[in-house]
Amino acid sequence: MEKFNNFLEIVEKRKSIRSYKNIEVEKEKLDYIIESFRKAPSAKNLQPWKLVIVNDKNIIKELAVACKNQTFISEAPVVIVACAKEDEAYGIMGGYMNSYPVDIGIAFEHVMLAATEQGLGTCWIGAFYEKAVKEIIKAPENVRVVALTPLGYPNERGRERSRKPVEEIISYNKY
Repeated sequence: MEKFNNFLEIVEKRKSIRSYKNIEVEKEKLDYIIESFRKAPSAKNLQPWKLVIVNDKNIIKELAVACKNQTFISEAPVVIVACAKEDEAYGIMGGYMNSYPVDIGIAFEHVMLAATEQGLGTCWIGAFYEKAVKEIIKAPENVRVVALTPLGYPNERGRERSRKPVEEIISYNKY
């Protein structure tokens, strides 16, 4: 397994992986990734979330279809579905919105970075039919599916993506 010298190396190494080897993910690695999710911060520490870990190949194939036929998802030995309990989240973040998208976003990024550290690949899946995913994983009506990711050993390096220059995305003291 690759060793990283610092956090930024893990961030730079993480890529969206769209091809996976037919190798199972070790329980220890999966447990480590789950723990990284569990330790994530959330608004008022309400932790309005639940991960559904899918390792049944038939269910994974159904999820790939529900994710707008992104067939590469079915190559992965595991798919993680990040769900939010909207009624348990902080309801007035910023005075106008529910915190669950941010809470899940932070925690799910923990999953992706922990997976990278463990030599595994992920791909944030935001293109999906929520109703279909909820039916497949038997989620209750009051639960929102926020994102999914395949999880497994990469069969590719992933594409380099450009980033905007710092000057375009940062300002000091005023917008």
